[in-house]
Amino acid sequence: MAGWQQLFWDNTLVSQQSAGSQKEGNSRHQFALTQQTQDGESTQIEVVLDVQLQWQPFVLDYTVTANGSPLAEGQRTTKDIEQQTPYTPPPKPQKFSLVGLASLGFKLLKSAKVIKVALAGASVAAYSWLFSFEFALALIACLMFHEYGHIRAMKYFGMKTKGIYLIPFMGGLALSDEKINTRWQDVVISIMGPTFGLFMSLLCMALYWLTGEIFFAGLATFNALLNLFNLLPILPLDGGHILKSISFSMNSVAGLLACVAGAAIGVFVSYTFGLALLGFLLLIGSLEIVFEWRTRHYSHLLPLDRYGQIFSTVWYLLTVGALVGVIWYFAGTGDDLLGLPLKILQS
Repeated sequence: MAGWQQLFWDNTLVSQQSAGSQKEGNSRHQFALTQQTQDGESTQIEVVLDVQLQWQPFVLDYTVTANGSPLAEGQRTTKDIEQQTPYTPPPKPQKFSLVGLASLGFKLLKSAKVIKVALAGASVAAYSWLFSFEFALALIACLMFHEYGHIRAMKYFGMKTKGIYLIPFMGGLALSDEKINTRWQDVVISIMGPTFGLFMSLLCMALYWLTGEIFFAGLATFNALLNLFNLLPILPLDGGHILKSISFSMNSVAGLLACVAGAAIGVFVSYTFGLALLGFLLLIGSLEIVFEWRTRHYSHLLPLDRYGQIFSTVWYLLTVGALVGVIWYFAGTGDDLLGLPLKILQS
């Protein structure tokens, strides 16, 4: 991580020191606070915060003294950081505007259960119009299982969720009311969608072996391709979030270069296959890269340590390899339709 150790008191920055994954050990923050007495006079309080930092695994021990007297001491670990609520600055009052009114209407609409049903119905209708009703139901099942993986990961970290929203022609979206606190949370929440998608493909493969129904083979292959696409190292896809968390945990420059390289891959894939939707996603991802770079010194996210970076990379590669394996297996059956996903990958 390339950034700062920042100390705030009553939402005011009182001390700041450079911080990085290679910088650990003892550090000291010294600052003065002004206290108003009952008779209107002000006194200065000299505060000292001593910090003992260990990155791998993350452990932070601290001691606070005021005017030389011990005030507080304690310890923070990765689990503590994951469970805390990130500070959100109070929103500035805005004047009435149509944009603000539309935003408020969308937030109210998003919280209603009826919108989930409406979006699901619209998705089924859209995919039935493009393909068939049976295929639409199969696609919705794939999307729901994928998004459920994200939901389970959010709940594992104790985050409140709003549920799954299906968006016609765009896929699905798992929403939470809370923000993440660590890069590890970002990795797990992102990769659990494709991991659950892999489980569904393996289940369909087992059903194909038991029944011999070509439908299960097709569903396993299509679902594997869908989740493999989602693991492309492109923001805002799941693979892009995994790449961002691993690379920005190394340092900001590596994070920027990795995300830009992922965007370049996305441009190539979008141009080669004529995927206009992917081009739209790349635009969103580019804005996310810019935001991540501009806020790199102020990010509250706890970075992955070396072992987290290695584990996340291995998990990602194993998931990609398993999904490719499913596609490769069914391509060997000789069926032209089942071999289509492999031809796409080979191209």
